[in-house]
Amino acid sequence: FFQMFLSSSTYPEIHGYLHAKEQGKKSWKKLYFLLRRSGLYFSTKGTSKEPRHLQFFCEFSNSDMYMSLTGKKISGAPTNYGFCFKPNKSGGTRDLKQLCADDEQSRTCWMTAIRLLKYGMQLYQNYMQPYQGRSGCSPLNITPMRSISENSLVAMDFSGHRSRIIENPTEALSVAVEEGLAWRRRGCLRLNSHGSPIAMSNMGMSIHRSQSWFHHKISREEAQRLILQHGLVDGVFLVRDSQSNPKTFVLSLSHGLKIKHFQIVPLEDDGKLFYTLDDGHTRFTDLIQLVEFYQLNKGVLPCKLKHYCARIAL
Repeated sequence: FFQMFLSSSTYPEIHGYLHAKEQGKKSWKKLYFLLRRSGLYFSTKGTSKEPRHLQFFCEFSNSDMYMSLTGKKISGAPTNYGFCFKPNKSGGTRDLKQLCADDEQSRTCWMTAIRLLKYGMQLYQNYMQPYQGRSGCSPLNITPMRSISENSLVAMDFSGHRSRIIENPTEALSVAVEEGLAWRRRGCLRLNSHGSPIAMSNMGMSIHRSQSWFHHKISREEAQRLILQHGLVDGVFLVRDSQSNPKTFVLSLSHGLKIKHFQIVPLEDDGKLFYTLDDGHTRFTDLIQLVEFYQLNKGVLPCKLKHYCARIAL
């Protein structure tokens, strides 16, 4: 488990069995849990990690985590190694999400990973502050705290002999723009599902059809049903053909316990075809670029794209 923390370049991703207390009951159930950036999930099908088998259990931004010392005695937990999540606005025990691990090491691992996910950026800021003070920076000039969704994103410069973190926000933005332009220029080649390069000129508009998040010719109602099956968690999405306009596509996205639909419009400029969600302000050469961008940036959407509803082959 701890090797996972040391080798992870984004956020601590762990998975394994935990005992969960069933809501409103005295019984406990052993489930396969997975930690993701958006919260804690459990698999509804054994140890499957496929998005369609993941059920949302708890998120961390609006709840606090506590170690449980008397779970076995009071709640009938299978072991003494319990921990729980308590919503910030809740005053009663009925809203507690109770879990327990099989041993002390496993509980420590899970609790450490969740704390890193929730407070990692604050720890980084606390670590950097003394160094900024020594270099003559006042507390007012400290780089602004990034949002929780950006906790694992750090601007890096790899152009020299040694890599460095880009602390200046203006420089980081400039580098991001340059990288984006280079990425678009490199977009002439893509990989298919077998890992072989595909020429964009040959693939044209069909490159997205090999992607698991794309659903060909399904209705608005079918899209909503698929997302509902996955769970109304912020960031669950799929892309489909538009029924009202055959030349356009639709991004169906879950946010705020509602399913919203955004039209992806093809745009021709100087003989080249682009796709856009915001009337041409941000353009992409294909739907894969569009999805990849909004997985990293919220843009005009209410939240980032986090978990896709996979296409099921019959």
